[in-house]
Amino acid sequence: MKILCIGRNYIGHAKELNNPLPTEPVIFSKPDSALLRNNDPFFLPDFANSFHHEVEIVVRINRLGKNIEEKFASRYYKEIGLGIDFTARDLQDELKKKGLPWEKCKAFDSSAVISKFVSKDHFPDINNLNFYLEINGEIRQKGNISDMIFSIDQIIAQVSKYFTLKIGDLIYTGTPSGVGPVKIGDRLRGFIENELFFDFQVK
Repeated sequence: MKILCIGRNYIGHAKELNNPLPTEPVIFSKPDSALLRNNDPFFLPDFANSFHHEVEIVVRINRLGKNIEEKFASRYYKEIGLGIDFTARDLQDELKKKGLPWEKCKAFDSSAVISKFVSKDHFPDINNLNFYLEINGEIRQKGNISDMIFSIDQIIAQVSKYFTLKIGDLIYTGTPSGVGPVKIGDRLRGFIENELFFDFQVK
């Protein structure tokens, strides 16, 4: 399986990092070794000084697809979950200044937190979902799928132009504004429509 991620997909987040708004999805990837499952703790690595949380809706692909038309994209996933794209922000800033790839700051081990998955039919409107991240009981990030620059169906159609989508592939759909650093001892809890999806600690 592969992990494909969409950057700068919420206007507020693009603005808080002083990034231009994209005219098509910004796509990057993570290896399967980046996954952090089952509410396992996130151990802060020692190769950077500032690791930021980015909470995201995640879709899991359920059928093989290539060059998928947007009008058919909803057929290619049945479940959604919640994840965190951990980013070594100081390292990312360094790499961006040099025009270098992002893998070291985005694709490191345990950088892709993933929750349980539920059927998209579990929610009355898959295109109008509220989600949020709590750290130590305080809401730090909150968003709604309807605020995405590119919808889930648009993302699937665009991504499948470049990559054959396979069963089990994950797509992280972008993060709203409010990203910030985590520290040892923090407890992170993620919710979709007030339902708890993940609960883990930083160590």
